[in-house]
Amino acid sequence: MKITVVGTGYVGLSLAVLLSQKHEVCALDIDPVKIDKINNRISPFKDKEIEKFLKERDLSLTATNNTADSYLNSQYVIIATPTNYDSETGSFDTSSVEKTILEILQYNKDAVIIIKSTVPFGFTDNARKQFNTSKIIYSPEFLRESKALYDNLHPSRIIVGDFSKEADAFAKILLDCSNKKSKDVNIFLMKSNEAEAVKLFSNTYLAMRISFFNELDSFSEVNELSSLEVIKGISSDPRIGNYYNNPSFGYGGYCLPKDTQQLLANYKSIPNNIIKAVVDSNITRKEFIVNSILEKSPKTVGVYRLVMKNDSDNFRESAVLDIIKKLQEKEIKILLYEPYFEGSEIDGIPVIRDLNSFIINSELIIANRLSSDLEAVQDKVYSRDLFGEN
Repeated sequence: MKITVVGTGYVGLSLAVLLSQKHEVCALDIDPVKIDKINNRISPFKDKEIEKFLKERDLSLTATNNTADSYLNSQYVIIATPTNYDSETGSFDTSSVEKTILEILQYNKDAVIIIKSTVPFGFTDNARKQFNTSKIIYSPEFLRESKALYDNLHPSRIIVGDFSKEADAFAKILLDCSNKKSKDVNIFLMKSNEAEAVKLFSNTYLAMRISFFNELDSFSEVNELSSLEVIKGISSDPRIGNYYNNPSFGYGGYCLPKDTQQLLANYKSIPNNIIKAVVDSNITRKEFIVNSILEKSPKTVGVYRLVMKNDSDNFRESAVLDIIKKLQEKEIKILLYEPYFEGSEIDGIPVIRDLNSFIINSELIIANRLSSDLEAVQDKVYSRDLFGEN
């Protein structure tokens, strides 16, 4: 069948590549550079599996900015456009999703609309009423940056917020294009607002786990304990598990900050302590990191990478950006080593591409995640990375 995917970020392109193994997929985007790269089988961002599939697989995938042609005769249209949390209004900006729904209905009223963008609780039900159609379905994604296609190929579960035959068929399409067998993956059909809640609570739980180990690390640093030994000791308990326990400068990335804030906003009239603490803890952790850096009295701080994870080129909502801002307020000179940024400066901060020059000119180097690049100058480096993994 023909499937249209709107938006070619991590979510959209990984889905487009996944589905184009067995279906005709049209990827719609407004960025001519992305379109050209995809049609020439070049990934516009770092993702090992996407890069490999574009280069080696025979995919039925075409990228375009032609709205009418992309929607024509599509049985499913997947919306993967960006939504951002607005802290002033306490809600997501979902205008890109609403605009896309209007366009789809203009060109193809028969298409089933699948929302993969992150949306606030209750959005899908409201959209069905607003646009007078029952063919709007929410299906959350659970993808990691730089491993988006891998996670689509190896889904932990498939969740679709509807009970219709179209919803069931879409879930089975995702499974059929993956590397998993039906007996190995649970498919959950549920109400749309339940599916929305699954996404928000899943990411908030992960943020809570990150915050827990970050606060453990803060305690250990102040009391001169080995965070590594303490974490290894508690993570050996199978009820806790030895995963998602590597301290950092705070949780960041595209999903966790906005999903935790959105969930907290939905608790406005509901008693809670934990959800608010997850949001507050991340602010506290970044302040603790800044104070730890200031105690070393550096005049020039080199920031090694803005990305939150190794093997990623995405630094949207990076916790490191907040660290930089707070250091600048203390009149600390900042140098930045970020090879994936094409400009010469970010917010007035010089970007250095020569690693040796960066190391020489940095009095102290901070790194959210360690790298072999810094092995020879460990005495200069401040990091809370214990396990060398994301």
